[in-house]
Amino acid sequence: MEYRRFGKTGRTVSAIGFGAWAIGGGFGTVDDADSLRALHAAADAGVTLYDTADVYGDGRSERLIAQFLRERSGETYFVATKMGRRAPLDIGEYTPEAFRGWIDRSRENLGVDRLDLVQLHCLPTDIYYRPEIFASLDDLVATGAIANYGVSVERVEEGLKAIEYPGVASVQIIYNMVRLRPDEHFMAEAARRDVGILARVPLASGLLTGKMTKQTVFDPEDHRQYNRHGESFDAGETFSGVDYETGLAVVEELRSLVPGDATMAQMALRWILMNKAVTAAIPGAKTPERARANAAAADLAPLSPGAMERIAQLYEDRIRPLVHQRW
Repeated sequence: MEYRRFGKTGRTVSAIGFGAWAIGGGFGTVDDADSLRALHAAADAGVTLYDTADVYGDGRSERLIAQFLRERSGETYFVATKMGRRAPLDIGEYTPEAFRGWIDRSRENLGVDRLDLVQLHCLPTDIYYRPEIFASLDDLVATGAIANYGVSVERVEEGLKAIEYPGVASVQIIYNMVRLRPDEHFMAEAARRDVGILARVPLASGLLTGKMTKQTVFDPEDHRQYNRHGESFDAGETFSGVDYETGLAVVEELRSLVPGDATMAQMALRWILMNKAVTAAIPGAKTPERARANAAAADLAPLSPGAMERIAQLYEDRIRPLVHQRW
């Protein structure tokens, strides 16, 4: 496992983290016992960064991580959670009192006195033009309820605006082989300001595992079934906003680039780690096997210049017109 400094937090974390949306149930049915085994398998493989949110399974994901932390007592992990989507996406809902209530709930769910990192969870763009929002977060740091705060964003512009606030320690943003726009301006500016970057949706909702086909059937509770066009939340969250059939066609062209005995998912994760501005990629896992395979991506050799060029060209030719200017 590779470890990288997490920006202003001053902490060092694994370059492959554990995204805990799936164990909350957002990708269809999941078994809690399997989820716990997946969390332990990730830790055994060197993963020290775990990312969750208060709305993943209405706290289910946070509570599973709390159980995992109890079972690994004496070991040190970095747990990032998120807040803000328990209320309507209305600027008037984001008050100091609401923040404190959500943070206290997450502290209880996770079984900790102080949260390592709280991220505003894909809130309306107007949030980033309200200094009082970030002043409230500064107050929560000062009182010891949270150690650090950051944001999870949909759009590059939101990330750029957020990092103007000196207290923002991290930005979580969609970044993968079919979402390259963060490379333009954002990555360099975040690095200049010592802001940590978490690459979320690193496998494009599983598209970049190479395991999906036109015949793949998704659980009715899986957002890949019900949110392809943004019916429930931002369309960019599902397959990174790429049309499913187009995505499948691009994946077929990527297969020849997969090195040695690696999987396509591992190549996709290693591609993210080629960018040294990224602190960590945070793929999800519902099984120990998937958790171990994700972690192993950090051990792959760097991708060849030829492979990097081919991936960039596929994006320019097939993906850029679909998603680039939207997010």
